[in-house]
Amino acid sequence: MDRDQLERNQIPLYFIAVALAAAVGLLAPSVVQTLEMLVTPAIAVLMYAMFLQIPFLDLRAGLGNRRFMGALLLANFVLVPLLVWGGTRGLVEHPAVLVGALLVLLTPCIDYVVVFTHIGKGDSRLTLAATPVLLLVQLALLPLYLALILGGAADVEISVAPFIEAFVLLIVLPLLLAVATSAGARRSALVANWNGAWAWLPVPAMALVLIAVIGSQIGVVASRLDDLLPVLPVYVGFALLAPVLGLIAARLFRLSTGQARAVTFSAATRNSLVVLPLALALPESVRALAAAAVITQTLVELVSELVYVRAVPALVRR
Repeated sequence: MDRDQLERNQIPLYFIAVALAAAVGLLAPSVVQTLEMLVTPAIAVLMYAMFLQIPFLDLRAGLGNRRFMGALLLANFVLVPLLVWGGTRGLVEHPAVLVGALLVLLTPCIDYVVVFTHIGKGDSRLTLAATPVLLLVQLALLPLYLALILGGAADVEISVAPFIEAFVLLIVLPLLLAVATSAGARRSALVANWNGAWAWLPVPAMALVLIAVIGSQIGVVASRLDDLLPVLPVYVGFALLAPVLGLIAARLFRLSTGQARAVTFSAATRNSLVVLPLALALPESVRALAAAAVITQTLVELVSELVYVRAVPALVRR
């Protein structure tokens, strides 16, 4: 199988990975801890493999693209929060689940959204350039949004340290390594061959991430399923409506096809893997269920992304 065949068959491979991870997580609990330890390294490997495919010389121009940044900020920090506020009104009587849902739905993804945007034929270079802005804005606005939406229903203390740690491990270090090896490939045939070998890895690395995340967390979700049932319609509704909001923002700013797809993916993809440590740092009375709510969104989103990578290119055309 060559690289083209691998990329053409990636969606069936991802579904196989999801099914395998669910089976392992439920039937072999002894490996769950090992899979959980693999989550962060697997995402870092995936990001490095993807960063190697992106020309970095265009990133400065991406940050200067005011229309793209305007659409991205409008979608993620105005339209999506309004959707989240309306969609979570039915969870007021379930405060722990509500807090978990708000944590994950109010924070746009800063890591594997680049991968899905690339696979979905969006402008992944602009998405990559925007990740520092998305991180800083969500750090500033998340406490405000939580205070407004919760309305004193829960006493929640949020630390920014998990955000910074995840950003460094999952974005900064893989990015710097990719820039270094990309530059070195111009002067060394050995480094060029290294980069060429890594060009095969985005699809297998994504499959590994799916196995690590789902395999390590599916047991938690299964054990608290009755408590989590009220949030499932919220997540499904978000998965259906958030891409539409992203597309609306892109149309308002008259973005190109690739840019519109990038905004659509960003609006629909949440920071689930990064906010999980935040949920685990909550007060003990809400911690376990809030974390399970975050994990449930991860499972729904990963399945949704497998649909997006086919649907978004087909629906967002010139």
